[in-house]
Amino acid sequence: MELHEKLKKLRQEKHKTQSEIAEYLQTGQSYYAKYESGKIPLPAERLRQLCLYYHISADYFLGLPDDLPHEPPKNPKKK
Repeated sequence: MELHEKLKKLRQEKHKTQSEIAEYLQTGQSYYAKYESGKIPLPAERLRQLCLYYHISADYFLGLPDDLPHEPPKNPKKK
């Protein structure tokens, strides 16, 4: 699921309107709607605000697993 789809799904699960979320973000409803539709990218600061609002980690929006390894994966092309 894409980030913008997760935005909409989470908002609907919490029974919030686009206007309510836009007000929290101090932006217009039509501008927020563009985030949910994927027409414009969600800036990092907005992502942070939404994580605080919903009390969730950014990992949810970014699609990262809960059990990330501590070491970065090795680059198979390096020799």
